[in-house]
Amino acid sequence: MAGESLPEFNYPKDVLQPLLSASNSSSLQQALEILIKNSRAAVGRAELASKNILPTVLKLVESLHHASSQEYLMQAMKLLRNLCAGEVANQNSFVEHNGIETVLTVLRSAALLSDPDFGIIHLSLQVLANVSLAGSELQEAIWHKLFPNEFFILASIHSLETSDPLCMILYTCCDGKPGLAIELCRDPGLPIVAGIIQTVASVGSRENWFKLLLSRLCLEDIHFPALFFKLCEGNASEDGGNTALGDKVFSSEQAFLLQIISEILNERLNEVRVPNETALCVLGIFKRSVSIVDFGARAKSGLPTGSTSVDVMGYSLIILRDICAQEGLRELKKDSVDVVDLLLSDDLTDVILSLPHDLEPPAIIRKTLKDSENQELNLGSTKLCPYKGFQRDLVAIIGNCAYRRKNVQDEISQKSGILRLLQQCVTDDDNPYLREWGIWSLRNLLEGNAENQQIVADLQLQGSVDMPELARLGLKVEVDQNTHCAKLVNIPGSYTKPVERVGPLKFMGKMSIREPQLYIQAHHTATFTKSKC
Repeated sequence: MAGESLPEFNYPKDVLQPLLSASNSSSLQQALEILIKNSRAAVGRAELASKNILPTVLKLVESLHHASSQEYLMQAMKLLRNLCAGEVANQNSFVEHNGIETVLTVLRSAALLSDPDFGIIHLSLQVLANVSLAGSELQEAIWHKLFPNEFFILASIHSLETSDPLCMILYTCCDGKPGLAIELCRDPGLPIVAGIIQTVASVGSRENWFKLLLSRLCLEDIHFPALFFKLCEGNASEDGGNTALGDKVFSSEQAFLLQIISEILNERLNEVRVPNETALCVLGIFKRSVSIVDFGARAKSGLPTGSTSVDVMGYSLIILRDICAQEGLRELKKDSVDVVDLLLSDDLTDVILSLPHDLEPPAIIRKTLKDSENQELNLGSTKLCPYKGFQRDLVAIIGNCAYRRKNVQDEISQKSGILRLLQQCVTDDDNPYLREWGIWSLRNLLEGNAENQQIVADLQLQGSVDMPELARLGLKVEVDQNTHCAKLVNIPGSYTKPVERVGPLKFMGKMSIREPQLYIQAHHTATFTKSKC
C-alpha cells in the first residue's frame, strides 16, 4: 500500500480533523500511514490512547464501510487492530463505543459475500482477538455476539488467514471458563470446532492458537470423545480416494486430530494430565483400528502413511505410550485414580502383548533363525508392521506400563512376554530406536522383581549367534560352559565404544507452544506477524 495514492473522500470534520492533528499530516492517507506506524509500539499506543483517538477510528470504520471504500477500510482496520493490542484504555474505549458491533457489521458483510473478502475478515478477527485478551467481561461480550452463528460461518471459511485469529478468540474466551468450553463442545458448538479442524487439516496453520485450543478442550478438559466422533459424522473419508475398509470406518480429520493431540501431549508431558475419559476413548479407538488395519503389507514409511486407518492406529498408540509415561513421571496423589491401572483394567496389556506375538520378529532375528540349523522352525508370524516404528511403539508402552508396577511385570512374565521382549533388544531398520526401547522396557520388567530376574538368569543360549552390531562395538557373546548362560566380553585388541544412554520416556516433538502474542503490523512489510508486546 505504501507509495500508492488512495482516492480522496469527504468526511465530517469531527472524524478527519482529530486524525490529521494526531498525525500532524494534511491528508487521510498520510494520517493513517503515520498512525499505523506509531501504533506498532506500546508507547505509541499509549500516547494515542491519551488523545482518545480510538472512538474517532471507529467512526471512520463505519463511514468507510458505508462508502464501500475498501482501500481506506483496510488501513483503518489495521490502525484499529494495533490500537487494541495490549492497551487497556483503548480496549475499554472500544467496548464503551460499541466497537464489537461495528467490527461485527464489517465482518458479516465481508464473510457473506459470494467471494469473501479474506483481507477484511482477517483484520476484523485480529481486532476482536486483541480485545478478547482484555478480560472476562470483554470475552463474554464477544462470545454472546458471535456464538454460534457467526463463529460457524467463520469456521466454514477454509482460509489460513481466518482460522488462526478465530482460534485465538475461541481459546481466550474458553480458557478458565468451563461453561463456555462446554457450550463449544456441545451442539451447536461442536460443528464450529469440527470446521476449524477441517480447515487446518486442509490449509495448515502458522500460529499456536489451534494447538492451544485443542489442548484446552481435549487434554485439559474432557471433550475429546465428543469432538472425535463428531468428525466421523457423514463419513468424511474423502482423502485421496482410499477405498479400503479401514478408511471407510475413520475419517481423515479424525486421523489429523489424533496426530495433533499426540504432538501436543508429547510436548506438554509434564504440564497436562490426560482425563480418564480421554484415555479410555483413545484405547477404544486403538482397539477398533487394530481390528480393521491390513497387516499384510510391509511398511514403506513412518507416520503419517496416507492410510487413514493405519494413521488412526499409529497416533492412538503413540498417545497411549505417552499417557503411560505420564504416570511414571509424577507422584500419584492420594485418592486419585492411576490412569494406567484404568487402562489395564480395560485389557490394555492383552491387546499390546498379543500384537508382538503375531508380528514377525525384527530382521536380524529372522536372519538368525533362517541361518540356524533348525530350518523347520515356524515363526508363527503372519502379520507385518503397518508403519515403520510400530513394533517400537508397542515395546514402549510395555516398558512404560511396567515401570514400578509389579502386577504388570508379573502379568507380562506369565504371558511369556519376557522372551518376546528380549527379541526386541536389537537394531532394526523398520523400527528406529527399537533396541533402546527394548532395553528400557526389559529394565523396567526386571526392576525390583526377583522372579523375573531369575527367569532371565535361567535362560540358556542355544548355539552361537552372529551379532555384527556387537562386533562393531568391540564386543562378542561367550557362553559359560558350566551354566550355558551368555555373557558379553570385549574382543581382544578392539576399541569398545561407550554404551549410549537409554533414551527418554518420550520422543521429542517439533512443536513448542509459546506464550500468546498480540496482533500488530510488522515493520517494513505489508503482511501481519505476531509481535511480543
